[in-house]
Amino acid sequence: MVVHTAFDMLAWLTAALLGLVIGRTHLLRSSKKRTPFTEPHYFIALGLGAIFGAILIGSFNLNLAGLFVLGHSIAGAIVGGIIAVESYKWTQGIRVSTGLSFVAPLAAGIAVGRLGCFFAGLPDFTYGVETTLPWGVDFGDGIRRHPVQLYESAAMLAFLLLFMWKVARGSELFLRHGFYLFVGWYGVQRFAWEFFKPYPTLAGPFNLFHVLCFAMVAYSLLMIGRTRELHPAR
Repeated sequence: MVVHTAFDMLAWLTAALLGLVIGRTHLLRSSKKRTPFTEPHYFIALGLGAIFGAILIGSFNLNLAGLFVLGHSIAGAIVGGIIAVESYKWTQGIRVSTGLSFVAPLAAGIAVGRLGCFFAGLPDFTYGVETTLPWGVDFGDGIRRHPVQLYESAAMLAFLLLFMWKVARGSELFLRHGFYLFVGWYGVQRFAWEFFKPYPTLAGPFNLFHVLCFAMVAYSLLMIGRTRELHPAR
């Protein structure tokens, strides 16, 4: 797990540096800048929600598989953070998106972090099911598997590049709904990759993360629709 930890640290560093660069270049000129110093309660809610969601969902999924240990999940962290922040916004009467500045760092962090999952191999429990495709990877047990970690890394890198290109061109869609587009894309691509994982199912072919991804896509569409109604495009 040393390799995984190293990539986790690299993911955090990449996210932080990208956030700093974007902030200094003023690409997100329409986004209000929030810091732990100006809005500490916002970041406390975000942090606690993400941590609780990551541990709860990650551990629950492992328990479903018969591994009664603590785990963590990026999907759980996203869902937990969303619930916590939306609850905070509701208490403060905030009715606009506050997540635009987190989009690029999150996408970059996930893209890098999933590389750590890939190189960690079987102990990470994020590997794919058996495949005969030429790009299948043997993680040491003699079985060629779908490298689903690389699928997700590539999908999030593609979104990051599209997001950066769009905001640089002043796309109103991405500047107004960037965070919701990120959540929706994460949900869609993760939903697809879950069919290539050996996780226990909850209903038919769907596992716990399928349910979470469906909820994320529904949240994305709902919030984009609501934001359009509250703040019609110019």
